[in-house]
Amino acid sequence: MGDQLTADQAPGDQAYGQGCQGDPYGQGLEQAGRVFIILDQKHQATEQTGNRGQQHQDNRGLEHGVTPGGCGDVDKYSEAPVRPFRPGWVPTLVVLALLPGLIALGCWQLGRAEEKRVLLATYAERRIEAPIATAQLLSKEDNAFRRVHLYGRFDAEHSVLLDNRMRDGKAGVELLQPFHDQASGLWLLINRGWLPWLDRRVPVHFETPAQALALDASVYVAPGSTFQLHPDPIGGQWPHLLTAIDAAQLWQQLDREGFAQELRLEPGPASYRLDWPVVAMSPEKHVGYAVQWFALATALVLLYLYFGWHQNKEKRHGHRHSTGRA
Repeated sequence: MGDQLTADQAPGDQAYGQGCQGDPYGQGLEQAGRVFIILDQKHQATEQTGNRGQQHQDNRGLEHGVTPGGCGDVDKYSEAPVRPFRPGWVPTLVVLALLPGLIALGCWQLGRAEEKRVLLATYAERRIEAPIATAQLLSKEDNAFRRVHLYGRFDAEHSVLLDNRMRDGKAGVELLQPFHDQASGLWLLINRGWLPWLDRRVPVHFETPAQALALDASVYVAPGSTFQLHPDPIGGQWPHLLTAIDAAQLWQQLDREGFAQELRLEPGPASYRLDWPVVAMSPEKHVGYAVQWFALATALVLLYLYFGWHQNKEKRHGHRHSTGRA
């Protein structure tokens, strides 16, 4: 029957349908109401499906330690994993062996730079002082670069030539001779300056004044011992060709009482070329070497830290790949 309603219609729907029979407009409203009922049922089914999906996601989040609604995915990728530091025992031993030496060398160079600064300051101060008598040298402890006034004669029979002394790219020697000071009766070893020696087959030519001379000289204190591949021979024919000189040892060899340090002659009638450097290496060069040693130490530490973390990262990636293949 056309006017009979279906069994699943609600009572309100039945009344609505009865009121609309025979009216075209009422029938249209009836069909529209049915459409709205169907859409409402689909909407409720969609909400139920969404709730079940959200509950499933929340359950999976709880399994991974993520609170529902807590932005677990953002926290998962925003927090980087902490990598343990594992450099290995071989790099550790290398660093422990090299690092103290590099730091010690840098500190040693800084100490040498400070010593050179003190020497240069002392030299500048002593150069403006008036020369003192030879007898006063024995009563003073610090005689570095102190100027001395002398009067006496050179000993031409016992000359010493210091080898391997360069000037302007030319090889030569420095001439040192004993000098007897008449006022004090003390022997002093005087460096008269540099002489060229281009042909080793020909002896070095120099002259020694025979008369008594009034001279001015300054005490030279070496900042350190001279490097020698082998010790100089003891004895032999005069003049002695040496690479380093020890005044005290020379006086012992000659059986004389003398001053234990070298004196460098100032310009005068008995002098040769006298342009000695105050120090062989400037304080700035020592500081530069110290910076290099400290830079090497810093680079060693940075490499140690880098490989300590980088090596561990590679091991972790290798473990992940092997686990994935398994």
